[in-house]
Amino acid sequence: MAESGTVRKTTRGEVKRVERLTPHMVRVVLGGRGLAGFEAGAFTDHYVKLLFPPAGVTYPTPFDLERIRRELPRDRWPATRTYTVRAWDPRALELTLDIVHHGDTGVAGPWAAAVRPGEEIHFLGPGGAYAPDPLAGWHLLVGDESALPAIAVSLERLPDGALAHVFLEVSGPEEEQPLPSPANAKITWFHRGDAPVGASLVAAVRELDFPDGPPHAFVHGEAAFVRDIRRHLRTERGVPLSRLSISGYWRFGRDDESWRSSKKEWNRRIEEEEASLPPA
Repeated sequence: MAESGTVRKTTRGEVKRVERLTPHMVRVVLGGRGLAGFEAGAFTDHYVKLLFPPAGVTYPTPFDLERIRRELPRDRWPATRTYTVRAWDPRALELTLDIVHHGDTGVAGPWAAAVRPGEEIHFLGPGGAYAPDPLAGWHLLVGDESALPAIAVSLERLPDGALAHVFLEVSGPEEEQPLPSPANAKITWFHRGDAPVGASLVAAVRELDFPDGPPHAFVHGEAAFVRDIRRHLRTERGVPLSRLSISGYWRFGRDDESWRSSKKEWNRRIEEEEASLPPA
């Protein structure tokens, strides 16, 4: 879900199916003729931005996001929430999204838990920037629940027998999912419990005995632990940025809008910090 190459096209999707994968992960399948012309598949972190109108606000049809933003006050604009394309079937015109749900807080989680087939939603996208390099010596895939869909897609896309070390953190054992892959994928699940988000992932990457050969790494999730792993990979392991897809999908204590508005400055400070540290 690295936010690169976003297509500013609005698509209308109709909810076809809803499935509770785990206690806190809801799968929503969108379809309908509005998805004709939608394209995804080049990247394993393809994402779309779901558009949620504020409570009590309805928009004229046809839906026109540019007109909404031009003519309505900001507090009546739709909220956007970004989700990985878990699967795309161009023949059936079906788009699968897996959405984390943690109770009544937030926007997309409660929507996914309550939405029913036949309801509609508009979205932007797709964007994306990462796919596993088939020529990499080995792969490192690290993330919390928010990165689980992209990591699942990446595991499905890895070449036969490719070596991959996969570290995933979820709240507890009930949140684990089957992750099939043709690769030689060594998958380790961590159960967070009351620990800080990502603490187990930082420790696992630090303790990993890196295999021979250049890695290709995908590290995404809560911004603080992603920052710590990035610092370790860049300054202690010497992994170049060209071999990393690494970004904070979200930040503890921030909603999506406030995190997006501050993310560029957050990344700039990390880059300055890396430049000031001695090389590995």
